[in-house]
Amino acid sequence: MARRNRAVVKDVLPDPLYNSKLVTKLINQVMLDGKKGLAQQIVYNAFNIIKEKTGTDGLAVYTQALENVKPVLETKGR
Repeated sequence: MARRNRAVVKDVLPDPLYNSKLVTKLINQVMLDGKKGLAQQIVYNAFNIIKEKTGTDGLAVYTQALENVKPVLETKGR
C-alpha cells in the first residue's frame, strides 16, 4: 500500500464554446502531444459537419451517443 497521500482529482473546466465539461473531456481524449488547439478544431469541425448533415446540434448528437453507449444497469462485485 502506498504511504503517500492520494492524488487529487482535478475537475476539468467547461468548454468555452459549448460550456460543457463533456466536450472538454472529448477534446482532451483527441489531443495528442499537448496540441489542444488542434484538438479543439477537430472536435468543432466534427460538430459542424454533424450539424450540416443532420440539421441538429452536434452537442445534442454527441450527448445522445454517450447515453446510448452507457450501460442500462450498473453491476457491482460481491
